[in-house]
Amino acid sequence: MAETTKLKYLNHIDCPEDLRQLPVKALPEVCDELRQTIIDELADNPGHFASSLGTVELTVALHYVIHTPYDRIVWDVGHQAYGHKILTGRRERFHTNRQMGGIRPFPSPLESEYDTFACGHASNSISAALGMSVADVLSGDAVRHVVAVIGDGAMSGGLAFEGLNNASDTPNNLLIVLNDNNMSIDRAVGGMKEYLTHLHTSTFYNSLRNRLSRQLMSWGMLSDERRRAIIRFNNSLKSLLTHQQNIFEGMNIRYFGPVDGHNVKELVRVLNEIKDMRGPRLLHLHTTKGKGFKPAEEAATEWHAPGRFDKESGCRIVADTTGKPPRFQDVFGHTLLELAEANPRIVGVTPAMPTGCSMNIMMKAMPDRTFDVGIAEGHAVTFSAGMAKEGMQPFCNIYSSFAQRAYDNVIHDVALLSLPVVLCLDRAGLVGEDGPTHHGAFDIAALRTVPNLTIASPLDERELRRLMYTAQLSGQGPFVIRYPRGCGRLTDWRCPLEAVPVGRGRCLHDGRDVALITFGPIGMEGADAVADVEAEGRITVAHYDLRFVKPLDDDLLHDVARRFRHIVTVEDGARMGGMGSAIAEWMADHGYAPRLTRLGLPDAFVEHGTPAQLHRLVGIDRQAIADALRAAAAEQ
Repeated sequence: MAETTKLKYLNHIDCPEDLRQLPVKALPEVCDELRQTIIDELADNPGHFASSLGTVELTVALHYVIHTPYDRIVWDVGHQAYGHKILTGRRERFHTNRQMGGIRPFPSPLESEYDTFACGHASNSISAALGMSVADVLSGDAVRHVVAVIGDGAMSGGLAFEGLNNASDTPNNLLIVLNDNNMSIDRAVGGMKEYLTHLHTSTFYNSLRNRLSRQLMSWGMLSDERRRAIIRFNNSLKSLLTHQQNIFEGMNIRYFGPVDGHNVKELVRVLNEIKDMRGPRLLHLHTTKGKGFKPAEEAATEWHAPGRFDKESGCRIVADTTGKPPRFQDVFGHTLLELAEANPRIVGVTPAMPTGCSMNIMMKAMPDRTFDVGIAEGHAVTFSAGMAKEGMQPFCNIYSSFAQRAYDNVIHDVALLSLPVVLCLDRAGLVGEDGPTHHGAFDIAALRTVPNLTIASPLDERELRRLMYTAQLSGQGPFVIRYPRGCGRLTDWRCPLEAVPVGRGRCLHDGRDVALITFGPIGMEGADAVADVEAEGRITVAHYDLRFVKPLDDDLLHDVARRFRHIVTVEDGARMGGMGSAIAEWMADHGYAPRLTRLGLPDAFVEHGTPAQLHRLVGIDRQAIADALRAAAAEQ
């Protein structure tokens, strides 16, 4: 735990009520202490760094002005909320953030009453907060303040616009705070980013207009219908005079800003002025991601989640990877460029993750053939489908957990027409410290029922390269490749690009007593378990790498079913409906009745921890697989 004895104010703030006892003049020093605490803690216990530094003043101002937890703050993208955690009773435990058994990586109502809604995926705050505000109106509790804090590029997500559209014509008193730091994880992109950069409206003007509106309504001269008509006319006139359109006021959402998001006293003043206004409002803040730590301000993408660093020198502590296996994402990035150099039809698409998925490698070499579409996974898939329809070969890379938001797009816009989109699901399986909002647990079960899809997972880095090569061959249709976060095991991973027979698995090791079927890189744990069991000299195990969960390898499964009475399956994905379920269905359909032991993720959300800890927790690590093999052999 970081040293905090020198903190004048923060050591005495155990809840927001303690903060509200301080005079406004003390708040800048509170912000300094809060920012330094985040820096101190994350230097040794890595987490999402730059985003939370950028929201320090906003966090302090919100908890100072509105009376949480009765009043509601709904955070969008929990990257921003470390200061919120520290101010809401978790200061003493903050050093356990993201550690197994410690506080959660993102806000969750399961952890604190101050965390009003689940967050971890972007763009849901406006919709959730609007629901809360409407519920308050319907229940007669309209005095409660509900604030949605959206930022880090989340306004580019389609759900945010759906929420704005609904807020514009539904009775509510929602306050939306737009934390505009010109960033998502990589640099923000798209027209909304450019629009927000130049947007300006006078706070004084808005305040005057609100007071006049209230007075006219109290005199009976202004109804809600007339008020909306006047707002529309007023907005049109203002746009004409200023040569500037305001998309928010065009939707009848009152706009205030832009305001300096790092002036905590000004934020307190503005929030006090607008918090009791009726109807939906939006406060637009300009902030700097990484504020107060110069290296993070200058390289926000690199410092989004930098790992351990030296807080004095500002240097990241990067492990020496010389002679060590690469990350799967880097194998993807280098292989994609290699394929694109040979195939002019190949294009790359990513929703705001070019660095995270290593598509930045191709983006640097071929900027005209790579597309960062912002935080918009559904659009990324359908955009890819449109290009595929006209003859291009898109590789659309989305983190597995984020691809859940594009499920309909995969079905309706890709699979229905059998378009040749290669959907690369990075971070498939248990991702570690980011926890249940980020685990790629459900893609196998969700996608294997969709017609026309091919679904594969590589055992190692070489297989990833071969599957990518296979996927871009003409006539393959939609092709899904899932692979995990982190490193594999091969250092000599560069291999010739050769096609893999679609729908064909392989036997890695033959044996006579029990069959082990694995899918994807978790098969390496399976191979270790086989070696451990066979070293005992009592049983032998036949180990099969399935490679494809759709289509299944009929020949391989017929051979396994005829030879073995007991089969163990292992997958780094949901056990219910996953690869093991697919094999059980196949066996039933073909009249076989072997004893099946299916290892995979349970029917529950898995907590956060290191991947090794979580593999052990859910029973898919080397030891658990070996135990399952011994138990299976004993039942023969």
